[in-house]
Amino acid sequence: MPRKLYIETYGCQMNVADSQLIAGSLAAVGYTATDTTADADVILVNTCAIRENAETRVWGRLGQLAQLKRERPELTLGVVGCMAQHIKDTIAARAPQVDLVVGPDAYRRLGDILEQDRDTPYIDVRLDKRETYEALDPSSDNGITAHLTIMRGCDKFCTFCIVPFVRGRERSVTRDEVLRAAHQLVADGVQEICLLGQTVNAWRDGEQEFADLLLALRELPGLQRVRFTSPHPADFSDRAIAALARGGNLMPALHLPLQSAADRVLERMNRGYTYAQFGDLVRRFRAAVPDLAITTDLIVGFPGETLAEYQQTLDCLDELRFDAAFMFLYSPRSGTKAYEWDDDVPAAEKTRRLEAVIARQEAISAEVNATWRGREVEVLVEGRAKRGNGWWGRTPQYKNCVFQVAPDPAPGDLVRVRVADSTAHTLLGAAV
Repeated sequence: MPRKLYIETYGCQMNVADSQLIAGSLAAVGYTATDTTADADVILVNTCAIRENAETRVWGRLGQLAQLKRERPELTLGVVGCMAQHIKDTIAARAPQVDLVVGPDAYRRLGDILEQDRDTPYIDVRLDKRETYEALDPSSDNGITAHLTIMRGCDKFCTFCIVPFVRGRERSVTRDEVLRAAHQLVADGVQEICLLGQTVNAWRDGEQEFADLLLALRELPGLQRVRFTSPHPADFSDRAIAALARGGNLMPALHLPLQSAADRVLERMNRGYTYAQFGDLVRRFRAAVPDLAITTDLIVGFPGETLAEYQQTLDCLDELRFDAAFMFLYSPRSGTKAYEWDDDVPAAEKTRRLEAVIARQEAISAEVNATWRGREVEVLVEGRAKRGNGWWGRTPQYKNCVFQVAPDPAPGDLVRVRVADSTAHTLLGAAV
C-alpha cells in the first residue's frame, strides 16, 4: 500500500521548488501526496533559515506535530531544508520527536533514508558542490505552473545572508538538463515555468550564459510563459537584457533586489553595486522591455544605517517606482558577518522605518496598478477567486487579476481581460 506524504513548506520560492522536487522524487518510489497531516505516514517540514522569525515559526510547528507523533508513534517526522543545515547540532535536544534531519543537498537520498529503521534521529546535512539534482523532475502543485531550479548555492556572501553557508557555493545545471526537464514539464501539461536560483542570472554552462538559456527556452514548443527569480543586479549582461526584450514567452516581469539605496549600506552589505548602477540597470531594462513590471527587496535598520541613509531608501521609491516590494527590517542571523556587528538601530526605530517604507510603496503600487485600468491583459487562469464567483490568474507582469467570465474557463486557459478597477495588489475586470 502506498505511503502518504505531507510536505509543509516555509520560506522562499527555492524552498517551494525543493518541496516539488522532493514530492516528485518520492512519488517515483511509491509515495502519494496528501494535503492533510491527519492521514500522512510521513510529514516533512521544509524549512527556511534566512530570517529568525521563520525559524521561530518552525520550532512552534514542530511542537504541535509532536502531539501527532505521540498519538501515532509509527509516523515519520522529518525536518529538511536550510534550517536543518543551520540547527543540526541543537535539533535533537529541542525537538526529540523528529526522526530525520536532511539538508538541501541530500534530497536524492530521501527515498532510501525513509526506508531505514533506526533508534536515533538520522542526520544528513552534508553540502555537496556537485549536487544539482540532475534527472530528478519536480512535481507541479497545480499542474499549470512549475518551478525549475537551474542553479544552486551562492557565491556572493552578502553580510546579512546565510544562504552560502546552508546551501553551499554556486553550481549550475547543464543546459541540456534544463531543456530536458522543461520539455518534460510541458509534456505533463505545465504552461508556465519559473527558473530559480539564489542568483539565477549567474547561470553558466561552458560558454553558454543566462541569455542563451532564455533564448533556448523561448523556442520550446508548448511553453507559454517563462519567468525567473531571483537575479543579482551585478550579474546582468547586455545580452540578458536584449534576450528579455525579445518577448514571446519571456514574460515582462523582473524581480530585482535592491536592499538599500545608500551606497555605504550597500558596501557594508557586500552587494557589489552602487545605487547609481542599480538605477541605470532599471532604466536600461525599462527602455528595452515594454510594460515591464519590476519588483524588489528592501531591508531597513541594517547595522550602522543612519536616518539620512534610511531616507535615501524611502526616497528611492518615488524615483524608481517599483510595482511592488518585499520589505523587511534587519534581523541578525548567526553565522553571517553582520551578526558580529553592533545591531545599533533600536527595534522601535526599525519598525517605524519599515512602516513608512511599506506605506509609501503601497501607495505607489496602487498608482502603478491604476495605470492598467481600461487596458486589456492576457491572464493565465489558475482557479476560482477566493471571494465572489469570479476567477483569478496572473498577467504577463505577474500581477494578480480577478475577473468575471462566462462560460467558466478551465485552469490553464489564457483569457483576455479588460481591467476595470485595481488595488495595490490586484487588477479587477471582466473577460473580453
